[in-house]
Amino acid sequence: MARIHSSATKPEVLVRHWLWNHGYRYRLNVKGVPGKPDIVMRRYHTAIFVNGCFWHGHENCFNYRKPKSNIEFWEKKISRNQERDQENYRTLQENGWQVIVVWECQLAPKHIEQTMSEVEVLLNDKFLSLYQKHNKVVYHQSEDGQKLPMAAETNPKYRDNKKYQNERN
Repeated sequence: MARIHSSATKPEVLVRHWLWNHGYRYRLNVKGVPGKPDIVMRRYHTAIFVNGCFWHGHENCFNYRKPKSNIEFWEKKISRNQERDQENYRTLQENGWQVIVVWECQLAPKHIEQTMSEVEVLLNDKFLSLYQKHNKVVYHQSEDGQKLPMAAETNPKYRDNKKYQNERN
């Protein structure tokens, strides 16, 4: 257990390499962000947590097996990790951050492309929602009382070509 570290784990490195190779830039383990996420993407207002299935108690996962010795200690430790995770996620979401959790089992070679493409979709959706201009649609009343979007001017005024050419000369 002493050789297990909290940062730069194999699953985290996989996610980081994929993001970097696809043009996404990030910061690692930012202390100023609640929960000290593994990957912080300020431009996307997104925090990515790469969770180990055992340490965070990923239920119904082949990587999560309940320990057979010192059961009480491990159950208490894993449940406290889960509670702390939920508190951190809630705090981040209340502050307008998008929280993405990637589980260790989702990064198996046969699942990594699908998982990371789903992460990419979430990042792009968040980016669009943050930076999209909201254009107002102008409506007018039609003859039967329904509101319709206005596509063009009601009475367009076109220039007379001869008059226009004479003005240019």
